[in-house]
Amino acid sequence: MSQFVFAFLITLVAGLATGIGAILAFFAKKENALFLSFSMGFSAGVMIYVSFMEILPSAADLLQSRHHILLPIGFFVGIFLIGVIDFVIPKNENPHEFFHDERDFKKKRYAKLLRSGVLTAFVVAIHNFPEGFATFMSLMQDKTIGVSIALAIALHNIPEGIAVSVPIYYATSSRMKAFLYSFASGFAEPIGAVIGYLLILPFLSNCVLSFVFSMTAGIMVYISLDELLPTAREYGKSRLAICGTVIGMIFMAMTLVMVH
Repeated sequence: MSQFVFAFLITLVAGLATGIGAILAFFAKKENALFLSFSMGFSAGVMIYVSFMEILPSAADLLQSRHHILLPIGFFVGIFLIGVIDFVIPKNENPHEFFHDERDFKKKRYAKLLRSGVLTAFVVAIHNFPEGFATFMSLMQDKTIGVSIALAIALHNIPEGIAVSVPIYYATSSRMKAFLYSFASGFAEPIGAVIGYLLILPFLSNCVLSFVFSMTAGIMVYISLDELLPTAREYGKSRLAICGTVIGMIFMAMTLVMVH
């Protein structure tokens, strides 16, 4: 299997983890706030650990003691990029915002629920586009780093799949429609991967790869601090969210030790 095909398939799997979230939502009798709190904290821990302990050091190694200014620039460009995306999205359509009470569904008309689910799917796709590019480029350069990033992105995509599927399911009573919308939103990752790769291929160098790596770290840290951890604390006890974060870090640390 070629490096390109391997990178594309892993990126595709990470993106389609939104489908796992949809399945979890369908077979749960009701939204499990404690589970969401722990899983979001876990995802944040995975992202934060891999960003600072694997991605940024690898980005520095690529530069070989030259142009280290690219590391902080790339890191904050990543934060700025995902921050702008979040800024232009209405808060109630944010893919990490969930309904807090089943009664909320009953207060809304089905048409509005359907619109909310469809818009959330679109927003998830926008979020996944730069994530897919970053994951793919990492896999093309270093399989170990790339798989670590893909795992972190996949874990973070699961609650997004829940956010897409639940309102569509309640609006249409169709598990299939809800699953397909959730599943389709994950396709933005491989699409972003291929488009980004084709655009950057003529300029590919160690400096460019280092910049992409550090930008990836910025995106993942922003998602963790701005979206996953606040929502995790809101859904459950703060200690549960922190426990999830620490366990996520331990899980990622053990994973990296085994693959190195």
